[in-house]
Amino acid sequence: MSDHIRPPVYSSLSKWIHWITALLVLMIIPGGILMIRMHEGELQNQIFDLHRSFGVTVFALAFMRVAARQIFGVPAPSQSLTPFERRASIGVHHALIALLVIMPLLGWLMTSAYRVDVSVFGLFTLPHLMPQSEPIYDALAATHKTLGFVMAGLILTHIGAAIMHTFIKRDGVLQRMLPTRR
Repeated sequence: MSDHIRPPVYSSLSKWIHWITALLVLMIIPGGILMIRMHEGELQNQIFDLHRSFGVTVFALAFMRVAARQIFGVPAPSQSLTPFERRASIGVHHALIALLVIMPLLGWLMTSAYRVDVSVFGLFTLPHLMPQSEPIYDALAATHKTLGFVMAGLILTHIGAAIMHTFIKRDGVLQRMLPTRR
């Protein structure tokens, strides 16, 4: 896609990827917090399995999202944005996309170091990416947890900005990402 021609709204594929990813991440983050606070047992194991499987799904969707951005382009920042809002918007979007790749990769590395098999919805099992190592697991787990809270903060910022643009500024920024009727 040419750098000079930008679409007025996000492509239908980009919108679908965005909303499916949003739904999954809004389940994964609370699920991650819940699962580490639960008593050990079958229910905790099931939540861990779902957390990992949905994490792999988000990982795949993140690559699809980057491909869709390259193929279909993205709209230019809205003219209604102040210079600060424009920089913040671009920064938050790029950070979220990076975290959509980094977080599942950290989780995969972490479970590899812990030596847990990751079965993705019972369809296939991911290979281990590294040898078993408790110190590496501990470092990766701490990083995964910290970045999970960073991601949650960025998501809240993103949602807050969408609310502000919809109800305060009323500038149509959110409408560029909403699914459209045909």
